[in-house]
Amino acid sequence: MKILVTGGAGFIGSHIVDAYISDGHSVVVVDNLSTGRRENIHPRATFYQVDVRSPDLRSVFEKELPEIVNHHAAQMDIRRSVADPVDDAMTNIVGGLRLFESCREFRVRKVVFASTGGAVYGEQRYFPADEDHPTNPLSPYGIAKLSSEKYLFYYHQIFGLDATVLRYANIYGPRQNPHGEAGVVAIFAHKMLAGKQPIINGDGTQTRDYTFVGDVVRANQLALDARGFRIYNVGTGIETDVRALFRALRDRLAPSCNESFGPAKPGEQLRSVISCARIHKELGWRPLVYVEEGLERTVASFKAGSEGRS
Repeated sequence: MKILVTGGAGFIGSHIVDAYISDGHSVVVVDNLSTGRRENIHPRATFYQVDVRSPDLRSVFEKELPEIVNHHAAQMDIRRSVADPVDDAMTNIVGGLRLFESCREFRVRKVVFASTGGAVYGEQRYFPADEDHPTNPLSPYGIAKLSSEKYLFYYHQIFGLDATVLRYANIYGPRQNPHGEAGVVAIFAHKMLAGKQPIINGDGTQTRDYTFVGDVVRANQLALDARGFRIYNVGTGIETDVRALFRALRDRLAPSCNESFGPAKPGEQLRSVISCARIHKELGWRPLVYVEEGLERTVASFKAGSEGRS
C-alpha cells in the first residue's frame, strides 16, 4: 500500500515510517522540519517539506494518491498550547482539517491518527483510564486532539473515511527530542550525558505511563487492518513516578548526580495511566518492552549518538 505519514521526520513518526517500509509499503513523508530531523527520514521514503497548514498539502495528495494516511504532525508542547492556544489550534485543528479534506477529496481509505491519552482524559477519575473514561482535557493541546477525533468521526460517518485513533501514553525511546515538554526521558538523559543537572518539577511523585516507541510502532502497524471508526489506548497500564525515572537514568548515566527539585508546574496532572485492554482484545497488541528494558535501549542509543537509523 501507499501510506502518507505526516510528521514522518519526527521522533515517533520516523520509527513508523521505517516499519512500514520494512513491511513492504510505499511511504510518503510530509514534514515541515520544525521539530523533525531530515536525518531521521528513511532513504526509501518520498519526502515533501510541507506544512500541514499549507495549501501545498493538496498537491502532494494529487501527485501521490495515498491509500492510507498516518497523521503524526502536531504542535505537541502542552505549555506552548497554553501560552498560545490560537497557534496550537492552527496546527492541530486547522492543519488536521486540511489533511482530512484532502483525504476526502482524493478518496483515501483510512486515517491512523496519533492522539493523546493523558491530555484528552484530563484529571482521571479512575486508574488506569480506559477509552470510556470521561474526556475533560485541561489544555488547548488536549482540546485540539479531542476535536480532531470528533472531526474524524464526522468524516467517517458522512464520507465513509475509516479512522483509527491511537491515544498514546508518554512515549520515549531513541530519536526522542530533548527539547520538548513531552520528552522527560530524553531531557534527563541528555542533561546527564552533558554533565548538567536535571531538575525534577515539584516533589517528583507525579506518575506517568511510560511506553516504549517500538511498542507504539507495532500499534501503528496493526492499526492498518482495523475497520470502521475505532479508538484505542496505547500504554502499559503501569505508573512510574518521576523520581523513580530519574533514579533509573542516573544509575545508568551519572551515578553521582543528585536529585534536584524545582517548583511544580501549574496545572500539571498528578497521575496519568491508561488501560490497553481494548487494543489487546481487538488487535492483539500489548506492550512487550517495559521501562527497565526500554530505558536500557534508549540510553544505549543516546550514548552512541544514534538518533538516525536504529
